[in-house]
Amino acid sequence: MEIVEKFLIENPLLLLFIVLAGGYAIGQLKIFGFSLGVAAVLFVGLGAGALHPDLKLPDIVYRLGLILFVYTVGLSSGPGFFASFKRKGLRDNFFVLTMICFATILTLIFHQILKVDSPTTAGLFAGSLTSTPALAGSLDLIKELNAGKSNLNLLISEPVTAYSIAYPMGVIGMLLSIFILQKIWKVDYQAEIKKLQEVDRSLGSDNLVSLTVEVLNSDLNGQKPEHIFPYEQSRTRFIRILSQGKLTLVNSETVFQTGDLLTVLGSENDVREVIKGIGKISEYHLDTDRSEYDFRRIFISNREIFGKKIGELNLKKYGAMISRVRRGDIDFLAEPEIILEPGDRIRVVAPHERMKEISAYFGDSIHKLSEIDILSFSLGIALGLLLGSIPIPLPQGTTFKLGFAGGVLLVGLILGKIGKTGPFLWQIPYNANLTLRQLGIVLFLAGIGTISGYSFFNTISQGNGFYLFLSGLIITFATALITLTVGYKILKIPMGVLIGMLSGLQTQPALLAFSGEQTKNNMPDTGYSTVYPFAMIAKIIIAQLLIIYLG
Repeated sequence: MEIVEKFLIENPLLLLFIVLAGGYAIGQLKIFGFSLGVAAVLFVGLGAGALHPDLKLPDIVYRLGLILFVYTVGLSSGPGFFASFKRKGLRDNFFVLTMICFATILTLIFHQILKVDSPTTAGLFAGSLTSTPALAGSLDLIKELNAGKSNLNLLISEPVTAYSIAYPMGVIGMLLSIFILQKIWKVDYQAEIKKLQEVDRSLGSDNLVSLTVEVLNSDLNGQKPEHIFPYEQSRTRFIRILSQGKLTLVNSETVFQTGDLLTVLGSENDVREVIKGIGKISEYHLDTDRSEYDFRRIFISNREIFGKKIGELNLKKYGAMISRVRRGDIDFLAEPEIILEPGDRIRVVAPHERMKEISAYFGDSIHKLSEIDILSFSLGIALGLLLGSIPIPLPQGTTFKLGFAGGVLLVGLILGKIGKTGPFLWQIPYNANLTLRQLGIVLFLAGIGTISGYSFFNTISQGNGFYLFLSGLIITFATALITLTVGYKILKIPMGVLIGMLSGLQTQPALLAFSGEQTKNNMPDTGYSTVYPFAMIAKIIIAQLLIIYLG
């Protein structure tokens, strides 16, 4: 065994891939319908790290993983993050801040019960809420306040030890809370996302339908599409029209007449509601008539198209129309305000003879979508690292920093919203984003697991390690259970969004990955990106205030 340990210590790359492989294999196992998924990498890392104090991966592994993860999440969530403040973003952030304050109160209670010093208390707080940036900020503050002291190393080790004890249960406690409550409440995530999609078109739809309707309402004679206000407002689109034997695409000059056949696209409920005001469903399907117009899925791979709104494209010269946009596994109605991103697939309806020309205009190259702009990608991360290193003043002459994760996330959110700046394309293809995100999360979990493993198992068996462990467990479980209960039962936040918010409250990538595996949709990403930046900053400040005012 000693020979194996020594060999792995000398070969950290081999250790990394053993942890990744073992974690992935264990994560696929299901016990009573529960599986850890990617979070299992953390626990395999903890087990490996517990074998020997030197059996750990270099810090650069988890730092790089965390940077890749938060930056790609920021890029993909940027538009939704800023849009959320037009809806309930302020309420959600206030709710999360309240729960962080609740966790702070519990931490102060255990500070008094256990009679521990302020660095240990700050580490307990950071570990219970799994905030590496908060721990890093605390260490920087301790170094600044105790520069030149002989016991500086001891002071620095205290918050790290408390953090390493509380951190694993900070993850496990949250995972179990979600798993238990979703079972008790019998949460139907698919029903939730469908309900949200009915009221928020920015979420897209997984059940867009196209039906042909015969115009029977005489009040529509001579009316243009924009004049049929309640119908167009109901999240549907008119695509083709057969009028007086001539098939054309619906545009601003189209005029409806009784007897016309019209295709209506949207969610099934919306389409059927619109049809009630127009006429009746026709037995003839205009979508199957490809005598004059064809339709095709086309990949957006032309750099000149990235970052443009659909309404900015001059498709009239091709006699074409975009009917829907598919991003990942979700379809969106092709509204003028939708910004096209690398890797989007659009459904184009156009004359046969123009389809090849249109494909060339949009790119339609899978090969180009497998590449990312390394210059823009690296520059964005560099800007985030610079932002995270800027000291921000606090009371009593102290400062705090967002850290490498906080700065990178904020820059990712901003650049994700901007999309493109001159020659710099900040967005990356959807598939590439998911790949980098997965790579980032497993590197982070493997790194932090091996680093924390030995200290966790060693300290928990000595001195007050067990009581710190128990305190962290209570802080984590109480915060999770109250957050989920109040959010779901009182604030009526959909569970899919709420567990994303809980992941953001914890600023915990493993929890977000687990939440996504539970919901099978992007609802957790919405909740996570809405509250993550605010929660992260709040925890960095609170951890440092604990040191200042309890010291």
